[in-house]
Amino acid sequence: MAHEEREENTEQDQELEQKPTDTLEIGQHDDLEDETETEESHEVDYSQLTKEELIAALEKELATLKAETRTSAHVKRADTVVREVRPVLDQLKRGEWEEARGKYIADNESEEGFEYKHEAQTQRIEELCREIRGQKTSYYQSLEKDKEKNFAVKTALLQRLRELLEAEESRETDASDMKTSWEEFKKIQEEWKAAGNIASPHNGTLWATYNALIDRYFSNRNIYFELKELDRKRNAELKAELCEKLESLVATLAERPMSKEVLNEANQIFEEYKHVGPAPREIQEELWQRFKKSMDVLYDARRNQSDEQKKSMAEIYQAKSKIYEDIVPFTSFTSGSINDWNAKTKEILAFQDQWVAVKGPMPREEGKELSKKFWAALKAFFHNKGEFFKQLEAKREQNLKAKTALCEEVEEIIATGEDNPQNTQRVIEFQKKWKAIGQVPEKFKDSIYARFKQACDAYFNQKRAKNKEVERDFEENLAKKKELCERIEAAAEQDATIAQLNHFKQEWAALGFVPKKDMQAIQKRYIAAINAYVGAIGKLSSKEREQVVLESEVEMVREGETNRGLYRKESDIRRKISQLESDIAVWENNIQFFGNSKGSNKLKADFERRIEKASEQLNELKHQLSIIQEAI
Repeated sequence: MAHEEREENTEQDQELEQKPTDTLEIGQHDDLEDETETEESHEVDYSQLTKEELIAALEKELATLKAETRTSAHVKRADTVVREVRPVLDQLKRGEWEEARGKYIADNESEEGFEYKHEAQTQRIEELCREIRGQKTSYYQSLEKDKEKNFAVKTALLQRLRELLEAEESRETDASDMKTSWEEFKKIQEEWKAAGNIASPHNGTLWATYNALIDRYFSNRNIYFELKELDRKRNAELKAELCEKLESLVATLAERPMSKEVLNEANQIFEEYKHVGPAPREIQEELWQRFKKSMDVLYDARRNQSDEQKKSMAEIYQAKSKIYEDIVPFTSFTSGSINDWNAKTKEILAFQDQWVAVKGPMPREEGKELSKKFWAALKAFFHNKGEFFKQLEAKREQNLKAKTALCEEVEEIIATGEDNPQNTQRVIEFQKKWKAIGQVPEKFKDSIYARFKQACDAYFNQKRAKNKEVERDFEENLAKKKELCERIEAAAEQDATIAQLNHFKQEWAALGFVPKKDMQAIQKRYIAAINAYVGAIGKLSSKEREQVVLESEVEMVREGETNRGLYRKESDIRRKISQLESDIAVWENNIQFFGNSKGSNKLKADFERRIEKASEQLNELKHQLSIIQEAI
């Protein structure tokens, strides 16, 4: 019996010596899992996401933390996401604030009274960050509470186990007592296994106490080796099943890529393996090596995948570096042309699209620095463009003031109700000035043009309305003058008298203007009618008739022209008379040199026709001159 007890102690010592080895391997895999989680958490460049995408990403992390299945890895990942989103959020808030402040100063010419509330999406991002931090705090607080609770549970279990041992050592036990004791012992073991982790400073002490009490329990029973071997055989079966389960998981890599889900499933199996007790000594190491081999295959696949990701990240970094180098010259671009700025904007936006199109993560530190420089270059270009358009907007404001002044000028003319030629010419000049003035701010473009056009249209519509009334009067006067001409023409066939002639003249003079297009025709008809009437007066000599006809023609000239116009006509007629007299003298002189020949006679006849025609024109011009001189 003493020999058996020594074997029991030796076996127990070997089992206890085996546990640190398993624990070391467990810690190694846990570290690799944390490293994997950290790597995956940096695969997204949040500075490239829109507000909607940032909200979606944060809501996803928050939903994970609120789920009952949340783990420490989930909490770590969510916290990392918040740390990376926070600088992006700060930049967004700063940009919105500066933009609102700039607009407020532009509108009010002062910063006094400026207040700003961030956009709803920006506020939502900040709210989600706070909620995630709150969930993180809540999780670790609950974790600490659970550990304290588990510590109390395990302490109570140890006390129950001591009491069980003390009860067995203090009394004789029969078969029924042994069975009851064994059931209580297994129940304590199951409850111990179900209890969670506790604070690390107490973990080793509790486990050492627990193992010592277990060993003491078996050593106090005659069936220690039998029960222990049965338990270890059962543990061996469970560990073999877990090995097979892990090997099946490894086999699936032939059909699907390595992923976080596969790794999580493997770690779950590993957690189960850790909690299975020791197997028989002869197969304990064999089972562990079998299990470890499968785990190594999975983590090697994960490491290889990480190497490929690093290579891909380097390629993405190079591609984006090239795009950044291409946009650097844009930061110093300058021009006074809107078209040039718009063209450059299209080019730089095309580079931005290229940047966004290059998907995937970059090396963390280098990538963050490159992204920062890229977006800073874009910001510099658009800042310079904004300064250009600010100056342009100031010029457009001046143009708006100038065009507003023109609108007011036309509206003042309309208010007077005067549509004389001077005002008409002023409105036309305003229209020319309007075309010469440059563009106004876009939001006033249509309204200021509509105001000016409405004012000009109103003026000319007013003028047209009055002209229509005048035209109606002119048409009435034309009808009356035609009727008068008809009466004069009819009277010429009857007894004509000087008194009746004077009456006709007075009646003609009393009638107003006629349409311009009919003026010459009606005047010619009137003169012809007067001439015919004068010719019908039998008591007048030829000289008196000429004088009466001349007076009638003079009246016509006075009716159609001002004194300035008459002087101008007189000057033109004198010039034409002088030219004709000179031409006639030259032609008459040339005729003297022609001999008597067939060719010269023909040429002489041509010159005579010219002289005759010119003489007729000369007489007509002299007659017109005499009429104008009378009128003057």
